[in-house]
Amino acid sequence: MHAIGIGVHSGNKVRMTLRPAEANTGIRFVRADCPDVAVAALAQNVSSTLLSTSISEEGSNISTVEHLMSALWGLAIDNAVIELSGNEVPIMDGSADPFVKLIESVGARAQSVPRKFIRITQKLTVAQDDAMATLSPYDGFKGAYTFVADHPVYNRYPKRVELDFTRDSYRNDLSRARSFGLIDDLPRAHAIDRCLGSSLENAVGVSDDCVLNEEGLRYVDEFAKHKLLDAIGDLYLLGLPLLAAFDGYMSGHALNNELARAVLLQPDSWELVGADNRHVSAVHSRPGLRTVGMS
Repeated sequence: MHAIGIGVHSGNKVRMTLRPAEANTGIRFVRADCPDVAVAALAQNVSSTLLSTSISEEGSNISTVEHLMSALWGLAIDNAVIELSGNEVPIMDGSADPFVKLIESVGARAQSVPRKFIRITQKLTVAQDDAMATLSPYDGFKGAYTFVADHPVYNRYPKRVELDFTRDSYRNDLSRARSFGLIDDLPRAHAIDRCLGSSLENAVGVSDDCVLNEEGLRYVDEFAKHKLLDAIGDLYLLGLPLLAAFDGYMSGHALNNELARAVLLQPDSWELVGADNRHVSAVHSRPGLRTVGMS
């Protein structure tokens, strides 16, 4: 299963191949120039959160993993190998939707090992200045995000989103939300070698007075929804899906990763439960661990 696109930060063309993986091996990334190094998609391997999430292991770095990780969470894919011709996941259209469609085009198959979940039992909060990110106990998974930006265009649209994935559809209600940014911020990003591949084909561009994309927004709350999409991808770097309520206020990749690491550092705040546990019944009706592969 293949996709070809560009890296939003490098601007380089990259080929991505998704392959099946054995149960309990998780999500791993392999670069063509480092074929002997499999970079595990884990929070402790996050090496940079500058405008995207990067992971590294044994000198191999993979950039911009959050949208693909979000899609894998949305489709309950726990085990897969992602092969890349470069060091960055292709940005595609700036959302998780192309990855969802790619995986759905071939299907996923259940594995014999029961699915595991991290069930949050105590509230966890991390904060930096005015930004905050929280995980609370919840029977299922729901996410909320508050986008804070005082700008004439942003102020026209809802800045808070709340989705409960025991009833709301990741595929329909979140996956199509795209990256976005102010066109005036691009020169500063370019000066630090970021967003070199950014365009209106892979992001929502915002000027002083309008959305620059001819088709407009996909959701009226697309800005807030994309931030939630990012957060889900960042939190899936825990290596297992969560049973919890997430709430982000101005949080970005750095704080999302700090929250994931807080979970790892406080084992008394969560418990491991299986797919047959009553707390799991409402989340992802498909039983068993999942892997990418032909149906």
